[in-house]
Parts: sequence; C-alpha cells; structure tokens
Amino acid sequence: MGQLPRTASGNTSSASSMQRSMRRRSSGEGRDSTCGETFSRAVTITDTHLVLSAGLLGDYNPLHVDEEFARKSRFGGRILHGMMTSALMGGPVGMYFHGTAIAYLEHNARFSAPVRPGDTLTIAWTIVALIPKPKHGGGIAALEGTATNQAGVLTTLANGKILVFN
Repeated sequence: MGQLPRTASGNTSSASSMQRSMRRRSSGEGRDSTCGETFSRAVTITDTHLVLSAGLLGDYNPLHVDEEFARKSRFGGRILHGMMTSALMGGPVGMYFHGTAIAYLEHNARFSAPVRPGDTLTIAWTIVALIPKPKHGGGIAALEGTATNQAGVLTTLANGKILVFN
C-alpha cells in the first residue's frame, strides 16, 4: 500500500501536492498517477458483443439484433448498444487502477457515432484532476475518455471519477 507523500518535517504533504499525484498499483508495483497521464486499450467489436448485450440488458431492439431491419434504418446495419459501448470504456479504468481502486463513483457517456460489428475501438482516458480525500485514505481521480473507431471517427465521449487509496 502506498503512503501519502511526506514533507521534510515528516507530516503528510498538503492537498495541493496530493492533487498533483496519487498512488496507483500496476503489476503489483506502487506508482504515482499524475494529472495529464493517459492510458488506453483497443477492442474489436464482434457479433458476440451484440448478442451478449441484448441478453444482459434485456434490450432486443431490432437495431441491435435484426440485420434486415437495421439495414433499412438510418444506421444501415446493426449497431452496438450504447450501454455496452459505455461499459467497454469502463474496463480500462478498472484495469489501470487495479489494486488501489475503492469504487468507480461516476461514469457519463455521450454517443456521437454508431459502433458496429467489425469496428475496432481505441479507448483512451486522461486523468484531468486529482481530488484529495484524506478521510478515505486516498482521493478521486477525475477522468475524460474517448472511444474512436478504426477510421478515426469519435464514437463516444465519457467522463468518470474513481476513488483510489494511497
């Protein structure tokens, strides 16, 4: 478990220094996270994503499950559920902060383009703020994220907050 930074006098450092860095664990090693730091991953969407999404969400809208119907729609074919796109965006957050995450507090997504089977999404997150929460033994990392398909089209913008311990 990481320690709060200490001043020369041995006291824990001020909130401002905590706002600049916070501990996280990666591969068992403690490491400081900082504002501006980024992390990402890519995932290729398959028919299985659409089928599992429909079952998990109970949303069998023909835009997701009926190719013939969806082909006649404004989308020209089946699309992934927005909820699943949002969930796929949350995965890298959990993996990046594994070992220090206490709770994923907030996640908001705005969808700007459809996600289709065969698309490869690059999901990228940036730490935009670190908010100290000494009462919880850590702080909140505020995040901004994007999902972009293989053609460079932005499909989703997201914001999240995760509580991590030091």
